[in-house]
Amino acid sequence: MRALLVTSVGVTCAAALTLPLATPAASAPAPHSASALPPSTSPASPGAGPPSAQAEATTREALAPDTPETAESKPRKAESAAEPAGSTQSLPLAPLDAPSDRVAGAAAAQGLPQRDARPFSLVGVVWDDAEAELHGTVQVRTRATGTTRWSDWQDVETHNAEHAADLGSAEREGRTVRGATAPLWVGDSDGVEVRVRPEARDSQDRAATPVPLPEGMRLELVDPGEGPGEGPGEDPGEASAPEPARGAPAGRAAAVPAGFADTPPTAAALPEVLTAEIAAASAVNAELAELGATVIPALTQAETLESVELAPGAKPYIGPRPGIVTRKGWGADEKLREKNFAYTKTVKAAFVHHSATGNNYTCKQAPSVLRSIYRYHVKSSGWRDFGYNFAVDKCGNIYEGRAGGVTKAVLGAHTLGFNTNTMGIAVLGSYASTNPPAAAVTAVSKLTAWKLGLFGRNPKGKITLVSGGSNKYKAGVKVKMNVISGHRDGFATECPGARLYKKLGKARTSSAKLQGR
Repeated sequence: MRALLVTSVGVTCAAALTLPLATPAASAPAPHSASALPPSTSPASPGAGPPSAQAEATTREALAPDTPETAESKPRKAESAAEPAGSTQSLPLAPLDAPSDRVAGAAAAQGLPQRDARPFSLVGVVWDDAEAELHGTVQVRTRATGTTRWSDWQDVETHNAEHAADLGSAEREGRTVRGATAPLWVGDSDGVEVRVRPEARDSQDRAATPVPLPEGMRLELVDPGEGPGEGPGEDPGEASAPEPARGAPAGRAAAVPAGFADTPPTAAALPEVLTAEIAAASAVNAELAELGATVIPALTQAETLESVELAPGAKPYIGPRPGIVTRKGWGADEKLREKNFAYTKTVKAAFVHHSATGNNYTCKQAPSVLRSIYRYHVKSSGWRDFGYNFAVDKCGNIYEGRAGGVTKAVLGAHTLGFNTNTMGIAVLGSYASTNPPAAAVTAVSKLTAWKLGLFGRNPKGKITLVSGGSNKYKAGVKVKMNVISGHRDGFATECPGARLYKKLGKARTSSAKLQGR
């Protein structure tokens, strides 16, 4: 892919948790100032996990219509207390109407009648062809676990292709990527009913051919598994919410041996609870926090400027670093993702999204929502990792998204056609008709002031991007956009929702102010 670097270092996990590297590691880049933009990341960061072929072989095991679960969906023991379990039940949809009941020429609705299921918290529908659009409506009802109470019918956003990896990118090579709706958070449930109805035929054109539904549709029921601090049977809603604390990462130097960027970590440097995969995902942030840290602490403006290398006489425009909950902090299962980290050359712009997962979550449940989306992106949709670079919850907590390092130009799968040299921020929730909380908008401002500042970008400025191909701009077209844009600026979509999109002007102004502009 254009301007794409993919790093790959083989990692094994011995009894002593040493990490022998297949090739010598080079120095990973540190954060850069506005005066010196970060260069392409060298292949230095080990990203232990299953290779793409192995990941594809175990991504999904189909369920027979009368079978409630697969081997993959059954509970599995975590190899470490740090590794959550989680599961995905994949149920094939069937025609809801008997042939004799269908209107002549109409496409059949598909779905599942009310049925029991193993506990799950997030739902979505996937299908075989990633390029096929679902022209119709998807609705689900769920039953709260351990009750007889069924929810009302809830709409699932049907168009999710605009969040995928760019066509022709490394993310699509050697993987079976599927079409998918947006995922919907429904909370702890053990019963489900779903109906998928095709678009109605044009009443003014009786000869119009009905648009068929995509082939191979399946209902995905995702259990997020246990997160940090959650025990068996504990309701994630009652777990402690992550609280990013402000302060310098005291003791960091002691946890990161001299020359760490140039040599593999040793057993003495790694806490025993860390698997090789978790250690690899954490090591790319070692300059910011201890290995295995659950939070990258916030810094003041002065501390932030001290932490970056500035050219002599340069005037930095970098906002204070906000606290960021790490992947370990929200309980990412590092064995799910592709083992390689993928980078682009720089970060020119930030695209703001909403997750479209609904607003019926508490901030204490946000880590569970993230684990569910992550599993849906990788196991159900066939992506290499969580699609967004960062996520923000309704309380303003900021979360590390796709693995590879929060200061680095990590390639995401958030804005089809514009994933190269950009970052994606997902605000958890649906904001087409609901106003985003002020705390979430403020968090977007803080995050962009810092991250865009590391790459010398003015949040109130404009930037020219080259489209990789979308339904709005053909491949190769140069497009001038705001440095902080909404998803709809690069793709014809409702995302990030009309209400959140209206707040982006305020976010740009606040972000620039935090940078000192």
